[in-house]
Amino acid sequence: MECKICSSNSNFLFSEQILQKYNIKYFKCDVCGFIQTEQPYWLDEAYQDAIASLDIGYVSRNLFYRDIVASILKRKAFNSNGKFLDYGGGYGLFVRLMRDEGFNFYRQDTYCKNLFAQYFDAEKAGFYDLVTVFEVFEHLENPLIDVKKMLQYANSILFSTELQPNIEIKSVNDWWYFSPETGQHISFYTNKSLQCLAEKFNLNLYTNNRDFHLLTNKKLPTNYLVQHGRVHNLVNRAVNKLFWSKEGLLQHDFEYVKNLLHT
Repeated sequence: MECKICSSNSNFLFSEQILQKYNIKYFKCDVCGFIQTEQPYWLDEAYQDAIASLDIGYVSRNLFYRDIVASILKRKAFNSNGKFLDYGGGYGLFVRLMRDEGFNFYRQDTYCKNLFAQYFDAEKAGFYDLVTVFEVFEHLENPLIDVKKMLQYANSILFSTELQPNIEIKSVNDWWYFSPETGQHISFYTNKSLQCLAEKFNLNLYTNNRDFHLLTNKKLPTNYLVQHGRVHNLVNRAVNKLFWSKEGLLQHDFEYVKNLLHT
């Protein structure tokens, strides 16, 4: 199978059941390490609900992204008074949160109903200072085609997706991000595969080497997102330690819903 990022050879990695009914194959690229499923014929079924029932972190994730993106936009690299687009923006919660913070954000999503940011959907391409794309890249059937579409809106894409862990992956049980219960996660990246993606479009890649990444034509410090993410996380931990010691139920509820889906 051909790698959808760098066009090199991708070898069979393992098989797994998704949506509790389809046995499908996963492949890993010999060169960039990108993992992809076989041609995803099950997507129409997987997206009967645009936001998967297992995605219980939807609200807390958007609150986190609001804080970190607001902090990034207040720095000199981007015009905080510009126009911004949240691509694949789901219910519009992030757009509403960012507009409440004073940032001129709009939403784009072909598949999901706009509940929180009505009247602020994108109308045309090419007018935005930055595109944000959160928890979408792992859903992309053809990453090169979709990134090209995103770049029609702006020359900078700030996005989140979990990078593969530094372990030998032999099954979906080795990494929670495969999420076979939903059937929606079909593309899984390495740092090298993101660098290949950047080179395809003559862009620069900045990453925290974990889950937050920026493709842009701008020249920024090499540790741009590493430094920013480290400071942001340190502040959050300090605040939580001082004022809030109760443990959240996100992981507990994730496991609970996951087990329900298997019954």
